[in-house]
Amino acid sequence: MSAFTRTDTSVLGRWWWTVDRWALAALLLLVAMGAVLTMAASPAVAERLDLDAFHFARRQFVYQPLAVALILATSLLSPRGVRRVAILVFGGALVLTASTLVVGDEIKGATRWLHVAGFSLQPSEILKPAFVVVCAWLFAAGRIDGRVPGGAVAAGLLAVVCAVLLLQPDVGMTLLVAGTWGVQCFLAGLPMILVTLLGFAILAGSVGAYFTFDHVRARVDHFLDPASGEGFQVARALEAFRNGGLFGRGPDEGRVKEVLPDAHADFILAVAGEEFGLIACLLLVGLFAFVVLRGFSRVLRADDMFVVLTVGGLAALFGFQALINMASTIQLMPPKGMTLPFISYGGSATLALAWGMGMLLALTRDRRGPGGER
Repeated sequence: MSAFTRTDTSVLGRWWWTVDRWALAALLLLVAMGAVLTMAASPAVAERLDLDAFHFARRQFVYQPLAVALILATSLLSPRGVRRVAILVFGGALVLTASTLVVGDEIKGATRWLHVAGFSLQPSEILKPAFVVVCAWLFAAGRIDGRVPGGAVAAGLLAVVCAVLLLQPDVGMTLLVAGTWGVQCFLAGLPMILVTLLGFAILAGSVGAYFTFDHVRARVDHFLDPASGEGFQVARALEAFRNGGLFGRGPDEGRVKEVLPDAHADFILAVAGEEFGLIACLLLVGLFAFVVLRGFSRVLRADDMFVVLTVGGLAALFGFQALINMASTIQLMPPKGMTLPFISYGGSATLALAWGMGMLLALTRDRRGPGGER
């Protein structure tokens, strides 16, 4: 039985009866599955790097409880609280992301990380959900008052954010941010001609990235011509799925993690496929789809444009990131170096996703029912 009655007017009591408990349960299940897969995939990677076998697992087990706490704490906020926090975080995250161009650590040819108290921080991960909320606020302000140039300011912010990300360079995240912004444009009711032009602009940017960045060109070339002999990680990932079959080879029986450099991060789905099989992978896909569709279905009840645009943007951001990771793992698109939400190893990504999903839960709370806030 629930510890809270419907007449409970305390903060936690109102939260319990208004929050989307099904979406919360799906997110908690994703975090739990991430813990299991981190234990399965990371020891082999750590040993290859001459680290303690549980180096990555221990660090991730610190991040995951913090992520759960962040989801729960953020889901208590009101729409106004969500907006205020996001504006402050956006300013700080944008400054930190820009600072990586000057003082960031270069890893694999990109400067995306800052060292803070012994930990690596990727501020662009935090920038993504904050950017979604700020743009939603600007679009909503423009719709409410035609004299407010919300759309123009949001477009300017998009240009600034994309410029900083491309200078790192991080083409995958740039496309993710631009695609999410396009979804918000569509939800905001902008003319279809503008949304179509944005789509062509993203396509043109992708072509430009191909001719500008060597690593992008190499990944696309191999995707178009798998016989070229490159793409080691994708080839091994596909082999792992074939070996796993329907039910998998069993926990710790997989071999792909022994050869994949990013088995605990970008290619963790391959480990899941080999050790736990197609059924586990389909469960993951189902959970991601459920969170996204649940967010959209809940926000259809809202009459606040800011809430609609924020939830739509956060749900799209979450879904696009999961889709990009899974599609690149099974060679449906060129690899993007993007983590699988709550499953892949990574402190910055895990906590940023938790904050984003906490805001989604906060804004989809049923404030029309008993005890609901308006």
